[in-house]
Amino acid sequence: MIKDIVRTLTNSVNWIGTVLPLGLKFAAAGMLIAAVLFYFDCPKTGFLFVIIGCFCAYFFRDPNRNVEFADDEIACPADGTVLSIDPEEDPNSIVIRIFLSIFDIHVQRSTVQGKTGDIFYHKGTFLFADNPDAVNNERNLIQLFKDGDPQKFAHVEQITGAIARRIECWVHPHEDIKQNRRLGLVRFGSQVAVYLPKDKVRVIVKKGQKVQGGITVLALWK
Repeated sequence: MIKDIVRTLTNSVNWIGTVLPLGLKFAAAGMLIAAVLFYFDCPKTGFLFVIIGCFCAYFFRDPNRNVEFADDEIACPADGTVLSIDPEEDPNSIVIRIFLSIFDIHVQRSTVQGKTGDIFYHKGTFLFADNPDAVNNERNLIQLFKDGDPQKFAHVEQITGAIARRIECWVHPHEDIKQNRRLGLVRFGSQVAVYLPKDKVRVIVKKGQKVQGGITVLALWK
């Protein structure tokens, strides 16, 4: 029983060592405000900022995921829940949309090993990321091509939500990229879309399924 308690406590704090520097800055700011409020005898508001600071650290966690995928496997780029799997506007493509709640890890990862193409940033609205109309939100499309083959694309689109509204992209156009490499981050609730060639893949995830970036296999090349 003691071992079980120790294991549970260890698992509950392991995420602390994975927090991004940006998260530590937000957390430190929250704690500093809390300290000032406690000093001026505002314990309730101070405690609220302690919670906010801790949550900011938790939100910006970025665990190492060193899964090696088979050559025919397309990696999932994000943690979250599969919202839809549809052709949408282009009948030759299949689009997999993943909703990230504020409790999911928000770092995006490369779906394939190969090369990046162009990167397209679009301004837009700021609806909640699980809204069907969130496809018109501010977004950033990163083209990704397996082994540089333009016919084997697995593009990743970062889409903002209603809170904070900030996209970070950590890759550049036309560079070599490894599968599972970190692509960027969307702050505080977001959506990620993956664009695949309809006739060249077999999607193996289902609508409503919980997925993990860099762990779950999203689809297979035919």
